[in-house]
Amino acid sequence: METFIEILKAIFIGIVQGITEWLPVSSTGHMIIANEFVKLKVSDGCWDLFEVITQLGSILAVVILFFDKLNPWSKNKDKEMRKKTWSLWFKVVVAVLPAAVIGLLFENWLDEHFYNFIVVAIALVVYGVLFIVIERINRRKKFKVNDVYDIDYPTALKIGCFQVLSLIPGTSRSGSTILGASTVGVSRTAAAEFSFFLAIPVMLGASALKAFKAFVIDSISLTSTEITVLITGTLTAFAVSMVAIKFLMAFVKKHSFESFGWYRIGLGIILVIYYIIKINM
Repeated sequence: METFIEILKAIFIGIVQGITEWLPVSSTGHMIIANEFVKLKVSDGCWDLFEVITQLGSILAVVILFFDKLNPWSKNKDKEMRKKTWSLWFKVVVAVLPAAVIGLLFENWLDEHFYNFIVVAIALVVYGVLFIVIERINRRKKFKVNDVYDIDYPTALKIGCFQVLSLIPGTSRSGSTILGASTVGVSRTAAAEFSFFLAIPVMLGASALKAFKAFVIDSISLTSTEITVLITGTLTAFAVSMVAIKFLMAFVKKHSFESFGWYRIGLGIILVIYYIIKINM
């Protein structure tokens, strides 16, 4: 019975991961909240693994949904499109570098100082306001880049610099890259796709580092329940991510991100109130 309850918790948290990884509402922030109210009965090492391993499920969804666009060897592409696909991958690498360098250098410091309720709440509110302001500025803006293949290297690097902001919990990786891209002239649709592609090396790298640290450096061992929880959460995140990505791609074609901004502000205020109540209890 206890294992069944942990599986249900893993499914719930996997749903949270699968939705919030791609919507601009901060997956890390929501995972902190989820762990506060639906805490898995697993070791700290297993929970650290759970947070990154479930992201692999989310990444698999991107690979499947955009496989043809990402595949330079696709039979559906001529020589020119294959060249553009390789170029797209090189631009993804360029865009990943800023966050990768800063993340590697300051990961432990960022986790120690920023991985908490109050930082998440502030980031949710601040970036929620920015979402609303930037989207209203962009309301009548004509974007220079409307296709992900047309993003050039300088623009890719600029988007990558915006992605550095997502190292602060509560910011949102997809949100910072999409809004950052829109400020440098990339349409929401192209920005969303590029954000998805950036997630592949970023999240694969983070998962590999966490797994190496857990199994090689810390030599943790997992119980059968913990293994089941990891698998359940990952599969759930994959299934939900398939739906969330399709939803977001359809959403950005007709709507702005302003509604997500209001959601972030509301959630941030609720978290501040909860934090104040908690420390005074």
